[in-house]
Amino acid sequence: MAPTAVDLNREYASSVEAESIAPFNKAARKTSIGASLGLSADTKIHYNSAYPILYEDALKEKGTTISSTGALIAYSGSKTGRSPKDKRIVAEETSLHDVWWGPVNKKVDEQTWKISRSRAIDYLRTREKVYIIDAFAGWDPRYRIKVRIVCARAYHALFMKNMLIKPTNDELKHFGEPDFTIWNAGQFPANVFTKGMTSATSVEINFKAMEMVILGTEYAGEMKKGILTLMFYLMPVKHNILTLHSSANVGIQNGDVTMFFGLSGTGKTTLSADPHRKLIGDDEHCWSEHGVFNIEGGCYAKCIDLAADKEPEIFNAIRFGSVLENVVYDPVTRIVDYTDSSLTANTRCAYPIEFIPSAKIPCSVDTHPSNIVLLTCDARGVLPPVSKLTKSQVMYHFISGYTSKMTGTEVGITEPEATFSACFGQPFLVLHPMRYAQQLADKMAEHHASAWLLNTGWTGKSFSKGGKRCPLKYTRAILDAIHSGELSKVEYESYPTFGLQVPKSCPGVPTELLNPSKNWSLGKADFEDEVTNLAQLFMENFEKYASSCTEEVIAAGPAL
Repeated sequence: MAPTAVDLNREYASSVEAESIAPFNKAARKTSIGASLGLSADTKIHYNSAYPILYEDALKEKGTTISSTGALIAYSGSKTGRSPKDKRIVAEETSLHDVWWGPVNKKVDEQTWKISRSRAIDYLRTREKVYIIDAFAGWDPRYRIKVRIVCARAYHALFMKNMLIKPTNDELKHFGEPDFTIWNAGQFPANVFTKGMTSATSVEINFKAMEMVILGTEYAGEMKKGILTLMFYLMPVKHNILTLHSSANVGIQNGDVTMFFGLSGTGKTTLSADPHRKLIGDDEHCWSEHGVFNIEGGCYAKCIDLAADKEPEIFNAIRFGSVLENVVYDPVTRIVDYTDSSLTANTRCAYPIEFIPSAKIPCSVDTHPSNIVLLTCDARGVLPPVSKLTKSQVMYHFISGYTSKMTGTEVGITEPEATFSACFGQPFLVLHPMRYAQQLADKMAEHHASAWLLNTGWTGKSFSKGGKRCPLKYTRAILDAIHSGELSKVEYESYPTFGLQVPKSCPGVPTELLNPSKNWSLGKADFEDEVTNLAQLFMENFEKYASSCTEEVIAAGPAL
């Protein structure tokens, strides 16, 4: 019989009680850190506090409560999502020539950084309580980094306790100085009169100082994505390791690894959850010379329209220790209404990855990926349900990062919109997308990985003309055929304009579904119009990358 929520909460409460008993002098550690930060002797420091202690303090924060399943419900204030227009990278000599400067990475000078950092630390020094979390990013001990979070909200400390990799008592005893520090003073605004500031929000990263400052936003996801941004710089530049915004799983029987890339609404989370495979991670990974490792110790799942029958593992992970963000609940029963988006459509839950029964712990494998799957949700119905990609096509489509934004994925989206996000993670990239694409292609060639483009979107005709989305059972059948190797053995045909190789058959999938040109219900002229329109969007988007790409990669895109 499956354990009840009460059983799971009791089991986890026992584990966190055990973790609080550390074989070293925590008081001395707190005193040492407090002195180094210039905190008052009256400031109460919570250092790697146990879950119940963080719960108790978090419940004193405005609006915070406990859900019917034991999760902490917290609110991030006016900012319920990231602030990409307020993300800044310090222009300093050690990283100046590596950073891809522009709309994604805005420059801030070192003097402005000093002002923001001083402002954040001064604010933290005024707090009666300060929370410090020391933990790791990266499951491979050879490359993991020591991260320190300094914040003034128990909710933020609990969030990062879940999202980072928890050190053992012995590792904490010998933790030493951190490699990277986040100063989260999100309750306090940035100085709008400082050079380069455009609002009271500023998220700044300094690669030379290995620090991050957060001002003017209490959205916890800024910390998570700040670490991903760091890894997008640190791993490729310092260690020649590829950082990827992807999910990954591994076959239980064969040990084969698959990596999934996709933007919101493409099915990345759904498809990486497979009963025949173990989950390595759902969002952030590194591919080293040894294999693949997850960067995080937890998951940050979307909760809008979450249902137990659709995503049971995520639904059951929402219990004691988890953090629900910006959700609406019944004030009497504390039962969360996951369909309610009145506060934001970006409702989330942060929980330790060990809350997922299918997770592979530790979250790393000394095996290289056999398959790379690029996911798109094409509302035009033009792209085939599955295509096999060449090396150059992988690079082109990886740099393009195409999908259709669907209703419900972002505020204000009422009709599907074509969108492109380089490397399926443009807001977090630090280097030019071509550098990541070349690294991916080189690793695929070295380890003989196959690459696939899967369209989980519409088929037969476009969304706007009444088409239907490709049934999930057929997309899963395609993945099964990829994992079994059967899809590599079938006959292929060329798909015009986009130059893709499309299988003529696939086990468990109707043959007429595989090639949109043979499955279009509105006639040849309508189909060709849709193909031409999408191809033009691809070509226009790629113009901004072409100057740094090879001729082979440019030629791998659509041709009119």
